[in-house]
Amino acid sequence: MSLPDTPLLPRFAPVILAGGSGTRFWPRSRRARAKQVLALDGDRTMIQETLARLQPLSAPEDLWVITNDLLAAEIAGQLPEVARHHILSEPMARNTAPACALAAFLLERVDPAIVLGIFPSDHVVTNRARFVEVLREGIAVAGSGATIVVLGVPPTRPETGYGYIAQGAPALEAAAGTHATIPVRQVIRFTEKPDRARAEEFLATGNFAWNSGIFLWRADTLANAIREHCPELVAPLEAIVAAFGTPQFAAVFAEEYPACKSISIDYAVLEPRSALGEGASGIVCLPADFGWNDLGSWDSLYEHRAAATSDARPNVIEADASVAMEAHGNYVHAPGKTVTLLGVEDLVVVDTGDALLVTTRERSQDVGKLTRALADAGHHHLT
Repeated sequence: MSLPDTPLLPRFAPVILAGGSGTRFWPRSRRARAKQVLALDGDRTMIQETLARLQPLSAPEDLWVITNDLLAAEIAGQLPEVARHHILSEPMARNTAPACALAAFLLERVDPAIVLGIFPSDHVVTNRARFVEVLREGIAVAGSGATIVVLGVPPTRPETGYGYIAQGAPALEAAAGTHATIPVRQVIRFTEKPDRARAEEFLATGNFAWNSGIFLWRADTLANAIREHCPELVAPLEAIVAAFGTPQFAAVFAEEYPACKSISIDYAVLEPRSALGEGASGIVCLPADFGWNDLGSWDSLYEHRAAATSDARPNVIEADASVAMEAHGNYVHAPGKTVTLLGVEDLVVVDTGDALLVTTRERSQDVGKLTRALADAGHHHLT
């Protein structure tokens, strides 16, 4: 993909977070084959798609992935473009703040001014050209100083499963960017997963965006924010960073990382920083208006796939053949089989040979509870 003629951007290091277990996509997603390494929307896997849209923005030697021991080998095979020593395996899941901070401390040693981008590995982007435009602007803004850039998705419904970003006045940092038509607004505050009434209120104001989980900042900006707002992470992470590139790295990583507090980057840095007030926080928001979907459940995958059709409530069926009569709004995954539907609505049916899921689209957010129930019943091989 060729880039437009634009000013030279700061050095950019994308960090793909790929440590999740994807339990809401059970039974296709398992601990050793989570949703980020599955092809849920096309021929390429979710993490391959994530890397593909980032490659036009970064040199190959600046690509990083943070995952876990169960997925590292699979990811290395799927992403030959990423240097093997840049695929880091967390010895224990500690949420997003330790992972982001580890990347910041590692990159700060290489180049404090490098712009570090945090990207979940399981999102869908339908307008890749717009994605590149917005990211170029965000990289320029983040690289111009100690500014934290978050990408906010224009909300389309009063969603209660997402975090929200309250946006304020336009930010002066827009002048440093490469696309003046992309608005850069100051951030007032973050709100995690509001109830329905509050989500409807947010939607009505027109000043709120969904938190995409995509963040941009200089390595030293994030590292210093961690030192200020979450100092308990510093000692174990500095020990890990000091061992990087040595034969002792794996052992030090395994020993020190579990000592890190399990906390999200939102709670560790963004919320306390936003409490300083609009403008003083140094946090700005750019629009993630590039066809974003986080594919967080079977229902969201259904909605994404159904949007490609002209039908109001189509059936989305992945099978060798299918016949549907008086059936609407169903999602069925049964490769190698003929699927027949009669008089059913809004179901999710997923057949993987060794397991069968039957639920409703409305309850698909709760599928992760089944994996815990299976483990409690001793069926660990199915999780």
